[in-house]
Amino acid sequence: MTHPEDLSEPSRSMVLVFSTASIPEGLLVKGLLESEDIPVAMKGESEGPYRMGPVYLWVSEGLETRARLIIEDARSTNRSYADDPLGEGP
Repeated sequence: MTHPEDLSEPSRSMVLVFSTASIPEGLLVKGLLESEDIPVAMKGESEGPYRMGPVYLWVSEGLETRARLIIEDARSTNRSYADDPLGEGP
């Protein structure tokens, strides 16, 4: 869960860990990181009925490595599923 006080503390350095032109993809990755207890600041998404990107996801510097590993793991899992969507394997 994102805690606003965790994101606004000036002593913490924020690091860009993910960017996309797709708002749904940005929201999915944000949700993935938050489900792993990583607070995320999302920038770039416009509000209103016609939401547009790009989307940038930022985390505190101390959580950068963990966030990148989670994102990469999700990408590799997604690639495996795309290569074998029925899970039949070799």
